[in-house]
Amino acid sequence: MTERKPPGVNFESWVDKQIREAEARGDFAALPGRGKPLPHDDGAAYDELWWVKRKLAREGVSVLSPTLALRNPPPGPPLGLRPFDVDEVARDWRERHGA
Repeated sequence: MTERKPPGVNFESWVDKQIREAEARGDFAALPGRGKPLPHDDGAAYDELWWVKRKLAREGVSVLSPTLALRNPPPGPPLGLRPFDVDEVARDWRERHGA
């Protein structure tokens, strides 16, 4: 766990110090992809949150809750319908239409 930023210390210099100390301890030495450029799709438009979207996709996280995600119409039968009694629906229709 990292320590809290002391009052009166510039945030940037405190973060730089934390990174410098971790690097000196070798905390970053075994990271996969160390020293390699980040993957980039040259044909795609630049998106500031590309890394967030890639992380969410890799982790299988949805931005929406499962309930709301199911409300977005997926392929298949419509959602949000409860089973209904055909005879009751027909009886209601006859009553409304005077048949």
